[in-house]
Amino acid sequence: MEKDLLTLLRKGGLHLYARHGTATVGVDQAYGTFHSCRYQRNLSEHGRREAVYYGQMLRYWQIPILSPITASPFCRTKETTLLAFPTNGVQIDPFLFEIFMLGGNLTSAEQTSILTTLTSKLEIKPSQGMNNVMIGHSFPRDVGLGILSNMGTVVIKPKGPGRGYDIVKKLTLEDLATLDSI
Repeated sequence: MEKDLLTLLRKGGLHLYARHGTATVGVDQAYGTFHSCRYQRNLSEHGRREAVYYGQMLRYWQIPILSPITASPFCRTKETTLLAFPTNGVQIDPFLFEIFMLGGNLTSAEQTSILTTLTSKLEIKPSQGMNNVMIGHSFPRDVGLGILSNMGTVVIKPKGPGRGYDIVKKLTLEDLATLDSI
């Protein structure tokens, strides 16, 4: 299966939704601002190494990536993106903050709205021969793409607008190192 996955990744046309690297302990302050990292959990030193390694593995396997990389507005997601893809640029997508909010106290209607928007984004096929990378947050258990480990990635194959998407594989950071040998 993994060799087939590597072939698919090299062919392009997929979304790679990844959770940011390991963050510091604490809680994001509700009244903080995205422009000040002071009010947020930020990448730990370990998280910074994870982010660099993530980008190195995608380049090592020659997986084509679209520029810019889409990231949540949190400092930890932006820093993850810059460390993993230093030459690709970062495009902030405020919607990825809504993914973060799925872990809060939302109404069923609010949660459904976020997941419907997510589906519409994941149905869109990336440019021919390229993969789209999004650096965001984990989901709650049994919601959306589910729980993701730090730098865990969900490989998603879009079916086109209104047709949904398939989850091809969930990968841990460690899985990236062994794509050709499993």
